[in-house]
Amino acid sequence: MSKIWKLHTLAEAWGELEHHLASSSLPAEAVGLDEALGRVTAQPVLCPEPLPPFSRSVVDGYAVRAADTHGATEGAPAYLKLAGKVRMGEAPGQALAEGQAMWIPTGGMLPEGSDAAVMVEYTREWDAAEIEIRRSAAPGENVVAMGDDVAQGSELLPAGRALRSPDIGALAALGIQSVAVRKRPVAAVFSTGNEIVPADASPAAGQIRDLNSWALAMAIRRVGGEPLRLGIVRDVLEDLVAALQDGVARADLVCVSGGSSVGPEDLVPQAIASLGGPGILTRGLNVRPGKPTIIAVAQGKPIFGLPGHPVSGLMVFDLIVERAMRHMLGLPSARPRTVKAILDRDLGSVPGRSDFVRVRLEAREEKLHAAPVLGKSAMISTLVGADGVLHIPPEVEVLRAGEEVQVSVFAEGQ
Repeated sequence: MSKIWKLHTLAEAWGELEHHLASSSLPAEAVGLDEALGRVTAQPVLCPEPLPPFSRSVVDGYAVRAADTHGATEGAPAYLKLAGKVRMGEAPGQALAEGQAMWIPTGGMLPEGSDAAVMVEYTREWDAAEIEIRRSAAPGENVVAMGDDVAQGSELLPAGRALRSPDIGALAALGIQSVAVRKRPVAAVFSTGNEIVPADASPAAGQIRDLNSWALAMAIRRVGGEPLRLGIVRDVLEDLVAALQDGVARADLVCVSGGSSVGPEDLVPQAIASLGGPGILTRGLNVRPGKPTIIAVAQGKPIFGLPGHPVSGLMVFDLIVERAMRHMLGLPSARPRTVKAILDRDLGSVPGRSDFVRVRLEAREEKLHAAPVLGKSAMISTLVGADGVLHIPPEVEVLRAGEEVQVSVFAEGQ
């Protein structure tokens, strides 16, 4: 197999992969509301009834016919007959006739015949039978009409929506107890290397604990996938092929940590090639960190050979693997939260290469500063100590200290 790198830009690599991925290719399943947060709707959710199911007041005050308050002011109030009280959780006992008002609490059901509510601050009880209105009300004022929130039969949620807490609340308000969502993509992940031992082992000389498969499994879970950890695979071609075959058979995609470079013991490319076409699409990304990356498709499943250095592997996951998983779920590419900050030091880059620099954000003198967290991509502490990343695009050779830059901030849980 050729050892020559042909570096691809991120756009080129994604273009090679995208047409092999079927959007919304994952089957649907029904889940209850307590399991629906973050899941992706498989079909539109239609509103089975109007929300709210009745017209209601949004203030404490009096339900009125707006026409009966026309022209009312502090100096020339309107006087209406008291027709009773609306009680919470009950329908009004009677309709409102011309010249009448009825006490109503916030959330109370508007009595038939009324079309507005006057805040209690603009009223005064004249006596036990009459109320003084000192401000006119327009039709619909301080009222949410039946179906104002969501009309019956309308689309409440589109397909391809990652459900948020307000969405779950809206479903509950409509009595919808389960929702059809895309199955979580199962992502097989394993680490390679004769020097890797389990996280609960005591490493001998020359050995290190497996952090990569744990970090990648949690990244998979953060994106909405279900990690399938296949353990540690030695640098033996037959073992790597067997692990890849197991992952392809049991999962929707496979992430291999390590063995993707061009050393004599980097056997992952050979193992991937043995699985059949179309095989390796990209071998090498024009990014730092993350150059020794493999992107492949076999048996209809995407396979990602990620660099063994933890920072490189996790950065490539965020740049490519997360995007592929979202595509499979029918979601658009993630839009990271960005902030503007003042760069603390000069940063150089190689022309034509995309650099992603870890930075720590610090507030100083009422300004946000970005302090680069420097260190080799084998050092996980450079990610642990960072708040986000700064992208230096291919056309930029240097960023100067004092420049204002955009920082993509890590999400909570990232």
